[in-house]
Amino acid sequence: MEEFDLEEGEKILLSVRKHWFVFFCELLPFALAAWLPLYLPTLFSALMAASPNSAQLLVDFSFANPWVRLAYSAWWFVLWILAFNIFTQYFLNMWIITNRRIVSIHQWGFFSRQVTSFLLSHVQDVTTTIDGFFATLIHFGTVRAETAGESAPNFYMTGIPDPTGIRDLIMNEIAELHGDRTPSSSV
Repeated sequence: MEEFDLEEGEKILLSVRKHWFVFFCELLPFALAAWLPLYLPTLFSALMAASPNSAQLLVDFSFANPWVRLAYSAWWFVLWILAFNIFTQYFLNMWIITNRRIVSIHQWGFFSRQVTSFLLSHVQDVTTTIDGFFATLIHFGTVRAETAGESAPNFYMTGIPDPTGIRDLIMNEIAELHGDRTPSSSV
């Protein structure tokens, strides 16, 4: 997937997506919702048995009823589309850090993508945020890069692995661009 062309002498240092745990947590509600219809016939049967007017509700909520199968199929189809949208966004949203710029690729839905880049020389501040128990334990968070100028937007990516390492990489590349340090091979 080539969304942008590298300039002469430019090399990709890092491509980063959301942390796998964030992706897992985004998909978990869909997995739970997919199992929900399997327990509905038992729930409805128990409710009808507990109801004093259960003779009025003689509806078959089992998979033998074709209307129930249609409703379950529609439910699972919608869940599949929504879960696939989460996967598409996980796979296509990324930051690409080069030795000269940061490229932000953001997928909006299935058919809309925004590719934005900004030069490292315009970055004024890089901030990381690690918030929460799991984020601290597994080490994922948010990196925010503030660019120069009032009209220039701030770029951020949430749920990425090793945000402090990414911040340090960006700051080292900025320092190298400005000649503040000698290039190191450890980055």
